[in-house]
Amino acid sequence: MSATVMVTGGTGFIGSYVAEDLLERGHDVVAYDLSTDTRILDKLGIADDVEIRRGDVTDPTDVVRAVRETGTTRVVHLAALLTTSAQANPRLALDVNVQGTNNVFEAVRTLSDQVERVAWASSAAVYAPPANYGDDWVTEEDLVYPDTLYGATKEYNEHQARVYHEEFGVSHVGLRPTVAYGPYRETGGSAFLANIVEKPALGEPFSVEYGDQYIDWQHVRDIAQAFRRAAFADESDLSRRVYNVRGELATIREAVETVRGIVPDADLEVSDEGELPWTQKLDMTKAREDLGYEPEYDLESGFRQYVNTLREEAGLDPI
Repeated sequence: MSATVMVTGGTGFIGSYVAEDLLERGHDVVAYDLSTDTRILDKLGIADDVEIRRGDVTDPTDVVRAVRETGTTRVVHLAALLTTSAQANPRLALDVNVQGTNNVFEAVRTLSDQVERVAWASSAAVYAPPANYGDDWVTEEDLVYPDTLYGATKEYNEHQARVYHEEFGVSHVGLRPTVAYGPYRETGGSAFLANIVEKPALGEPFSVEYGDQYIDWQHVRDIAQAFRRAAFADESDLSRRVYNVRGELATIREAVETVRGIVPDADLEVSDEGELPWTQKLDMTKAREDLGYEPEYDLESGFRQYVNTLREEAGLDPI
């Protein structure tokens, strides 16, 4: 049965792919965002199929009005200031990430006769630095101790989500994804990950550090399907309310070798200098069992799709 799904942050990188995934399965999509820039939606060929509603998650009245007036029955809440922006604007980060999320939960609570579920973005940033886990896989029950303001806002949201579920009966599912990659990704603190693919795709050189360190390479379309599954999973299948989701674990050096296999003349240099702060080795057994989540893209297929999308837009032949 089709639903009307409001995606907060719906014109952004992940939000646009979530909209694409939902539309492909016959749902109506409302992209609720402070930005009405449809660039990514246009590139995905779906801008005309999405209802664009300009709004601000920090305005509680506007959030309730938007949900009510659009007939939204499920919400995917993605709107947030990410790590670098949160660090630069801590007060705004609290307004958007914490108060904005509260406004979404309140709207779902207030309109409980209309809205069945909110799926929302927590983050792997809630975990402590990698040294705290050794070589073990990190489960949802392991230490949560973020060392960034962004991670702290997401941890707080997990607490308030639990209260809204236990005290008010709000049906919610939170996901802890890592770093998304794929065409049209915005730049940020991890832009170098995109450049490992984007620079050689267009014949440009690139040098990268952290060669021996692992990254969870999570294709944006896999993250999109995870949010769709979280929004529509049967209540009886949920053994918990917050889930790890990931893609394929590989070192930076392995990623570089994968790109070289796709783009034989890639001018890439890699060193083992530097240390990444992220925890990437996430156990996602529960997401597989409860949500039916399974990544569709391995490193080779994800990178090849990424490379050829960029090459097509640049007027180059596919590889």
